[in-house]
Amino acid sequence: MKNLYIDKNIKYEGFQLSPHWIYKNFKIQGDAIVAFRGECEVKLTEMVDIEDVINNEPIYSKDMLSFISEQFNIGLVEGVFRQRLLICIIKETLEKYGFKILRDGDDLFYNGKKLTVSIATKSVNSVLIHTGININPAGAPVEASGLETDLGLSNIKEFAQEVLNKYNDEIEDIILASTKVRGV
Repeated sequence: MKNLYIDKNIKYEGFQLSPHWIYKNFKIQGDAIVAFRGECEVKLTEMVDIEDVINNEPIYSKDMLSFISEQFNIGLVEGVFRQRLLICIIKETLEKYGFKILRDGDDLFYNGKKLTVSIATKSVNSVLIHTGININPAGAPVEASGLETDLGLSNIKEFAQEVLNKYNDEIEDIILASTKVRGV
């Protein structure tokens, strides 16, 4: 798996969660995860989460750290496992910094306020994952916390790169572990 922190502001609007978006925009072919920061505004028309559409719950954050991953040759259930792995890595990394984070499924909370949004979906040839972490949740339609505003985390790029590297290493280690056992 390849990873990249994109050091430019990108507004996440939902359409980026599409096949080969990473390849077309950043020339990274194959399994990959990228991160970037910027405003997040996902209107109901771009929503992948049907439950959010039914409940009329669009997503907004003034500033968000977004992770997008595209992974090939896996099914949706494995993709959801990998999404949850990413969430757990984010939680562990924040706890290493001394923050008490609560995980409920694919959501993280700080002081009872929602810190993340996350979804995994299947395209015709890959699994796509988006996980966003509020940096400044101003304008969010729910009670939300942010990396800078509530946790006081200032080096977002360094944090993102740490998460990218840990996720990359974990996926590669899982695949490697599957090659060292004898079948029974």
